[in-house]
Amino acid sequence: MALLEAKVKSVLSGDTVVLHNVNNPKQERTLSLAFVTAPRLRREGDEPFAFESRDFLRRLLVGKVVHFRVLYKIPTGANREYGTLSLPNKTQLPDLAVAEGWLKLRDDAGRKDDSDEAAATLERLQALEARAKADSKGLWQESGGRINSTSELSDPKKFVDDHKGEDITSIVEKVLSGDRLIVRLLLSPTEHVQTMVLMAGIRAPSTKRTNPSDGKEQPAEPFGEEAQQFVEVRLLQRNVVINVLGVSPNGQIVANVKHPVNGNIAPFLLQSGLARCTDHHTTLLGQEMGKLRQAEKDAKDKKLGLFQGHVAKAKPGAENEATVSRIQSADTLFLRNKAGAERRINLSSVRQPKPTDPKQAPWQAEAKEFLRKKLIGKHVKFTIDGKRAATEGYDEREMATVTFQGKNIGQLLVENGLASVIRHRQDDTDRSPIYDDLLLAEQTAQEEQKGLWAEKAPAAKQYVDYSESLEKAKRQLTLLSRQRKVPAIVDFVKSGSRFTVLVPRENAKLTFVLSGIRAPRSARNPTDKGEPFGQEAHDFANRRTAQRDVEIDVEDCDKVGGFIGTLYVNRENFAKALLEEGLASVHAYSAEKSGNATELFAAEQKAKDARKGLWHDYDPSQDEEADDTTAAAESNGTNGETAATTRRKDYRDVVITHVDESGKLKIQQVGTGTAALTELMNAFSKFHLNPSNNAGLPNPPKAGDFVAAKFTADDEWYRARIRRNDRDNKKAEVVYIDYGNSETVPWTRLRPLSQAQFLPSKLKPQALDAQLSFLQLPMKPEYLQDFITFLAQESADRQLVANVDSIEKDGQLWVTLFDPKESKTGDQSLNAEIVSEGLAMVPKKLKPWERADTTLVATLNKLQQEAMDAHRGMWEYGDVTEDD
Repeated sequence: MALLEAKVKSVLSGDTVVLHNVNNPKQERTLSLAFVTAPRLRREGDEPFAFESRDFLRRLLVGKVVHFRVLYKIPTGANREYGTLSLPNKTQLPDLAVAEGWLKLRDDAGRKDDSDEAAATLERLQALEARAKADSKGLWQESGGRINSTSELSDPKKFVDDHKGEDITSIVEKVLSGDRLIVRLLLSPTEHVQTMVLMAGIRAPSTKRTNPSDGKEQPAEPFGEEAQQFVEVRLLQRNVVINVLGVSPNGQIVANVKHPVNGNIAPFLLQSGLARCTDHHTTLLGQEMGKLRQAEKDAKDKKLGLFQGHVAKAKPGAENEATVSRIQSADTLFLRNKAGAERRINLSSVRQPKPTDPKQAPWQAEAKEFLRKKLIGKHVKFTIDGKRAATEGYDEREMATVTFQGKNIGQLLVENGLASVIRHRQDDTDRSPIYDDLLLAEQTAQEEQKGLWAEKAPAAKQYVDYSESLEKAKRQLTLLSRQRKVPAIVDFVKSGSRFTVLVPRENAKLTFVLSGIRAPRSARNPTDKGEPFGQEAHDFANRRTAQRDVEIDVEDCDKVGGFIGTLYVNRENFAKALLEEGLASVHAYSAEKSGNATELFAAEQKAKDARKGLWHDYDPSQDEEADDTTAAAESNGTNGETAATTRRKDYRDVVITHVDESGKLKIQQVGTGTAALTELMNAFSKFHLNPSNNAGLPNPPKAGDFVAAKFTADDEWYRARIRRNDRDNKKAEVVYIDYGNSETVPWTRLRPLSQAQFLPSKLKPQALDAQLSFLQLPMKPEYLQDFITFLAQESADRQLVANVDSIEKDGQLWVTLFDPKESKTGDQSLNAEIVSEGLAMVPKKLKPWERADTTLVATLNKLQQEAMDAHRGMWEYGDVTEDD
């Protein structure tokens, strides 16, 4: 037979090899060595010395070019060819294998070929076998040769845990595709495991295969055959080192496969364009994934293999700087550049806690707050990585990498377990440039059970809306008004001077209104028209305060539950900032009340001088004329009448605590007295909560006695005085001396008021008697009741300004009431509003100091005539004074 040349692809057993054409690896033929046989490798268990026999031949031949001659064929079955091999160094097979004892002669060897050449070969082999037997070589050893070889792993995960970090010497038995191998793991000289191994970090195209469900053949993916051949040529039946890393979802071993000389084969596959990186193994590979990404990039740049039609991703945009103006969610930010333009960006490759996932939803607020504290108002750097196309329910989104002080914000969120990493498709172009680092950070967070990955969800932060009703606001006002510069967060900007703020330490949500100023109203919707500079004031407030940490001083609350006070941003009064920009004007009453009048007027004047905003057409002469008019009025008032007949100018902050059935008022003057009362009431409450102080009155009360009485409406204890006593029913009518209201209570709700710190001599009763100036109340009970109801509603839980026009000898005050937020002149007083509504009339006989203010009297008479003409209130049936 002719002498042929081929390359040894693999060794099936100690006596059979697979050869392929030197120039065309796809042309293969199987050759068995003539006249000999070797022990068999079987799935159910190898015969003794089967592995050693095969391994002798494998080490000798695989990858080598050999010459072979076919001596005979057996036509049955596989039509196998039998012959001899020779290596370039003149080594002959099967001679060498028989001499080493790894092959033995067939029993029917002499019948296979009866030629003289065959007879000579057979005689030579017999002599070599006899010598091997005599020397107990190979198969002829008296012991050994048993290897425990398994082809299935009962617990792949345990196997990985036991062998992670080890270099396991192995043999590649079969290459299924470019990234899937059947590998024999040589755990010890007597223990082998054959299993499938996935190459870590890559995915190669599949080869041609048969679908087991329908038996149909599925063609190979593009470059699938080339990838398989690339690995076969380099690794098939070669010794390799396996580093097991993990287990795939299907229970297959994931590992690095290293050539003994050239190392990990995965980068070489990638550089040749015969595989792609897979994100699923990033957490297993760690920093090694970066090398694979670079190898893939090299193939893309050269347009090799799978990347022949690759279009290079647009280079990331230039790094920009901006200020974080708003945190919409844990993965969506609004950035404002130096020109003031705002843009929305999404953090690349990270996702906020899913609101639809019950386990993740509780972390949504935590993640957003984490970003708010870290970024709001801060300068950051950002690079646009790509754009995500618009989909149903979502606009087009810009995906960006944002860094603050050199730290990637997306990675910071993931590290703290406050965001998860998006699993991208292979063709996604908007992934983060540090995607692998994000995956590693997520794995670390999971292992450390941080944030989303913790077993226990955070307690939900529930804020109580105290501006929901006036009653709620009043309750919280008592607490907040005693504190200075309370830490808060601006949750929403409603207008230039109105905000929704959160007070975390009180779990309180408030509507907060700036005191001392009035900002123009902005449009509430697209169809609404705002006041001039209203939108500018709103935008300015948004830029300076939205989502910022601030401090608030609460002074009062308005009639709809809004809290009035001072808001500090970076320790600066924000009302002052608005005024300096000309985006608000000073409200004199509330400015004086807040104690910031000097500062606010100075800020307003600064804007006027600079002709800013509201004052763009400011004329200083208008202020001078107003000053001259005021000075003249004051001069006339001083020289016109004596003090006894002159209306006083004595403005005081007051609270109406009670309106009795005759229409007379009880008021508290806000100031040191009410502050002392607050302290006293706190101590008073604590005193009566102590069980040791729960003794009742030792004797029946007497009219005029000071006692502690438990008010029926709220079950709290207050200072009171006995007005009447009903001994038969053991009840007493009491007047609460600090508020002016009265009620009848049983003696069991009375206690002695003998403690020195609570006596009226320590703090005088705070309820003062007062009546409204310039008014005569209706005589008819139904109209009088309308007056009482109106006044009670208008003054409920509101702080007013009272001008004490006159003081009677018995201490009763005659007052004109003003709303500090609305009243600017005398005809905008509460007294004037009562006349206008027909709830009272202007007296025909005025007191001397009332007659002295002719302008105000004329205004009130005009309002009264309008009420009569409109038949409002007491005038509904005409002029009630006609019969007088």
